[in-house]
Amino acid sequence: MATNENLPPNVIKQLAKELKNLDETPPEGIKVGVNDDNFSVIFADIEGPAGTPYENGVFRMRLILSQDFPHSPPKGYFMTKIFHPNIASNGEICVNALKRDWNPTLGLRHVLTVIRCLLIEPFPESALNEQAGKMLLENYDEYARHARIFTGIHGMKPKPKLKSGAISEPDALNVDQTNASAKCADQKIAISGGAPPLPSPLAPKPENGQDLSAGMPSSAEIGVSGSKAAPTTLKKEAALAKVPVDKKKIDARKKSLKRL
Repeated sequence: MATNENLPPNVIKQLAKELKNLDETPPEGIKVGVNDDNFSVIFADIEGPAGTPYENGVFRMRLILSQDFPHSPPKGYFMTKIFHPNIASNGEICVNALKRDWNPTLGLRHVLTVIRCLLIEPFPESALNEQAGKMLLENYDEYARHARIFTGIHGMKPKPKLKSGAISEPDALNVDQTNASAKCADQKIAISGGAPPLPSPLAPKPENGQDLSAGMPSSAEIGVSGSKAAPTTLKKEAALAKVPVDKKKIDARKKSLKRL
């Protein structure tokens, strides 16, 4: 498969010009899309012509350009399943414009228009789908019924929008990612303490303008477990601290009495 790097510069220039023209004035019922970096693969959404079993359907196809394009014709494939004599089960298209009638001067507009006309007037004599070709010749109503079933199942499915023309468009995803990064940064600031913490729902609320912090226990009154120490416990600890002093006084008195 060719890419912009190995296609001749004059071919790339011609393709860019033609793709721009197809984007500005698209053929009836055809919307073209392309990858800016690879003109060798061209996509198109083809609307089913009115009055045919393909009416109201949208069929995506692609043209693959060879390295020696335009001297060799592109290969065409339908990516959407379709029941048609000239379209194989793998999507390959059999049309003279892409084979014996190919001319290097034929443009992409001509090729795409011929392929859409193929949906209006099939050629069962050169069928790639033998079942569809035989059915078309022997029983048109049965052929049309099969084609409508395929159209209803596959042609009605919504397809991702094609990037039309050869004009680069801004990538909305980058904008979304930038906004997402900014949101993540805000969240990190809040977590790291850069922003003031939210008040706890359990925190006491001031009443009548009074400061309730005065009635709160100090850090000295808070034990290891986080609870406030009881007043009786504090008194016992203080009493125990004085015991050694009182014992010394008692021993001194006993010694004075012995001397007497």
